[in-house]
Amino acid sequence: MTEFRFPRRLRLLTGRDFQFVFDNAQLKVPDQPLLILARPNNLGQPRLGFVISKKNVRQAVKRNRVRRIIRESFRLNQHSLPAVDIIVLARKGIGEIENEAIHKLMKKNWSRLKNKSKKLK
Repeated sequence: MTEFRFPRRLRLLTGRDFQFVFDNAQLKVPDQPLLILARPNNLGQPRLGFVISKKNVRQAVKRNRVRRIIRESFRLNQHSLPAVDIIVLARKGIGEIENEAIHKLMKKNWSRLKNKSKKLK
């Protein structure tokens, strides 16, 4: 049975993990309200990290909402994603977008990430 949890092993936790992706990003999926950076890992599973700054999304409630929606989208799509470390960078305006629109945006971006990772191999 497929497990749809989001345990610690699927998260980028340390500054070193984040810096490694920032320095060696081989995949970029740009979109207006988001930028996704990724690099292959040897863990056999994708890992996710967020950068949602106060400068781009002023209210903590909106930052947390965006984070929850992206996390949920990742959780549901993790088994179809390649083994990459992923950082989702939020840009200005993401906090004003409706929940359903963010879900659709993430679904589109996950498929774009899969296609780009296939071309990388």
